[in-house]
Amino acid sequence: MLRGLIQYLDSVKARDPAPRSRWEVLLYPGVWALFWHRVAHGLYNLRLFFLARMVNHFSRAFTAIDIHPGATIGRNFFIDHGFTVIGETAEIGDNVTIYQCVTLGGTNPTNGKAGKRHPTLKDNVIIGSGAQIIGPITVGERARVGANAVVTDDVPEGATMIGIKARSTLVPAETWQQEFMPYGTPCSDKFDPATQKLELLQCEMDMMQKRLTQLMEERDAAEADDAQSSEGKKSA
Repeated sequence: MLRGLIQYLDSVKARDPAPRSRWEVLLYPGVWALFWHRVAHGLYNLRLFFLARMVNHFSRAFTAIDIHPGATIGRNFFIDHGFTVIGETAEIGDNVTIYQCVTLGGTNPTNGKAGKRHPTLKDNVIIGSGAQIIGPITVGERARVGANAVVTDDVPEGATMIGIKARSTLVPAETWQQEFMPYGTPCSDKFDPATQKLELLQCEMDMMQKRLTQLMEERDAAEADDAQSSEGKKSA
């Protein structure tokens, strides 16, 4: 048990440069929210729903993080800061990171799988601050959801989603295969959450510029081929 706790604290420290020791990580509200959720989830599985709700109510008041006792959460889950809401039928894999003010919200179960109202996050997913993941959708492994994005459709493995309604950006495989990408954005290794909208806009502009350059090169190559063909016909 102690070894598992140390492993978890080290996994948090690896994703957050702020703490200087494991002791600091123990003061994080996300760590305590996960601890109380483990207790509440155990009671929920025993069908002690009222007691599970009591633990959940205490945890929410103590940490400002609301995780329904029925939510299923894997290993090394980290909520950085707080003010997050996770619904009853949400499923979260291993090594998932969520930043502040994220909602894993539900929709009418008749719109999707019966009894499943909330999202499923696969392993190594990163959700940026303020993002809203809504409905019984699946966010694939190592996918990233940018700050303030609203996601209502399935997210492919390794995709990066930005905007409202969220759309995927074209990210090279070597980028999303990095061990960890802070704030879920591929725009810059020095991404600052204080300038997140500017960073995302710059990211889109850079991709558009690269695409424009590629199209111009293709056009120039086609014109050169046409000119060469014309000269060949005149010579003949």
